[in-house]
Amino acid sequence: MAAPLYRRIAQQIKEEIQSGIWKEGEAIPTEMHLSERYEASRVTVRQAIKGLVEEGLLEKVQGSGTYVKEQKIEHNIFELLSFTEEMRSLNKEPVNKILHFELKEANDQVKRMLKLADGEKVFYVRRQRLVDDVPYVVEDTYLPVSMFPNLSYGIMTGSKYDYIEKEVGMKIKDSFQEVIPVLPSPDIAEALTVETSMPILKIQSYSVFSDGTIFEYSENHFKSDEYKFTLRASRP
Repeated sequence: MAAPLYRRIAQQIKEEIQSGIWKEGEAIPTEMHLSERYEASRVTVRQAIKGLVEEGLLEKVQGSGTYVKEQKIEHNIFELLSFTEEMRSLNKEPVNKILHFELKEANDQVKRMLKLADGEKVFYVRRQRLVDDVPYVVEDTYLPVSMFPNLSYGIMTGSKYDYIEKEVGMKIKDSFQEVIPVLPSPDIAEALTVETSMPILKIQSYSVFSDGTIFEYSENHFKSDEYKFTLRASRP
């Protein structure tokens, strides 16, 4: 039994989106144009579009039209991937722009998170993480100088986790994360190219080696219109 016409139209539209004929952020043709193209009533076309809106492939903008929806990057909190690994899994090549790189004495918060003694120093690095020249994340990272004495500006333009595992030779086991919706400070808003009134997602985390040693404390600020966070819950 053949699928209803509106579903066949929806499938054709979906295939054109997936093949790149209709690009993310672009307006789709009008209902009248689509009804002529698919030789279907406008009611049938409207039903096909409605299904694709519900599926998250299209979005309606009041007073403007219907657009191919720009897909948010899905961040699975239960997968410990670096930003670089996450982007490369999506066939995107990230760029790390260093905004701050300095050696400093750990403040009370960092000292507590990294379990450091008084007076111990850390590398503080702020990185703007970009894909296709668009800032997605601003990361503030604190790494103990005693563990990473050779850390450099150049190393932090690449993958931090690659450096730790492949060059330092340590095995990363876990990351403990807390997700908080916040309004960005002016400097974070500027780095993410958002308004200070636009909520963002902040993840505070610390990471440990396989021997249980805490080696990193980070605060990541995610652009909420580019990211969505997923969790999978299972019944015991």
